[in-house]
Amino acid sequence: MSTQAHPTRHIALLGTGHAVPDEAVASTEIDRRLNHPPGTVERAGGVRLRHFASRDETAAKLAAKAARRAAEAAGVRLTEIDCLVAASGTMDQGMPCNAALIHREIHNEMGLSAHAIPAFDVNASCLGFLAALDTLSWPIAAGRYRKVLIVAADLASCGLDWSTLEASAIFGDGAAAAVVGPSPAGSGASILAADLVTLSDGVDLCRIPGGGSRHHPTRIDQPFAELAMFRMDGRGVFKLASRHLPDFIERLLARAGLTRDQLDWIVPHQASHLALSHLTRRLGFRTERVIDIFAEHGNQVAASLPTALDIAIRDGRIQRGQRLLLLGTGAGLSLGGIVLEY
Repeated sequence: MSTQAHPTRHIALLGTGHAVPDEAVASTEIDRRLNHPPGTVERAGGVRLRHFASRDETAAKLAAKAARRAAEAAGVRLTEIDCLVAASGTMDQGMPCNAALIHREIHNEMGLSAHAIPAFDVNASCLGFLAALDTLSWPIAAGRYRKVLIVAADLASCGLDWSTLEASAIFGDGAAAAVVGPSPAGSGASILAADLVTLSDGVDLCRIPGGGSRHHPTRIDQPFAELAMFRMDGRGVFKLASRHLPDFIERLLARAGLTRDQLDWIVPHQASHLALSHLTRRLGFRTERVIDIFAEHGNQVAASLPTALDIAIRDGRIQRGQRLLLLGTGAGLSLGGIVLEY
């Protein structure tokens, strides 16, 4: 794993947006539904409030709302988008790709009339947005695309087993989007360094076995519903990530030519309250520089990090010219990070 620097990519986040389902669900309400003593769910997951999608809300519909807000923030028309990438961690359906379904929603709701553009998925679980931003920055830098719409939308709620609070109390639903393109003239916006590594000895630590050919209903001898539920070994995830994150961060910062003190903000994947605490207690980042929306949103899978990013941009904490570290872990087990000047 080399620390060799890659060329700076003069790429900008031109505009961001996020959306959540209509229903906000407090942990106290889940306590009531499950007949738990008050405070049980919040203690287990660290989340006070999250949003859950109704049966009428699809991930693609939520993605379309986030996409519209990102385009408005960027000051561009959706007909100017020349590539659409879905970076969701979960699928809306087995086929076609999420990007095609999102494209249809945008066409239906926002007048993206007969706009035939590339639309495809980049799936890296909770790190989908990071992987898509890193991957698509290269063809943008080469002039292949001018304005790319990256959208992550995940409905975690439908796959939660509430008999195991460790793997259910931390989640919420949501979508987030960014319009990405070449840096405007006179702007210093750029990607300074990026990295993504997968430690496949952790492949079984976070999983939804169903949904593909391995456990297709025609190939199994057990009820399918159980295989469609999310399973997590939280302790195993934390141990494996903790062992590798310190060196990963050091390599990433070395590639960017920066120290921790030169970063204005750390925008992490909102994995869990334990993971966010680890950033400050063991990884050397100051609490006041970490964007933390976990208690009011939960872990929204791949939508989690770009939602935190958009919230901090909209409330004025993140300003143009500042240096950000986007950082997270995902199923696989994967570690990902991007250092950029916003």
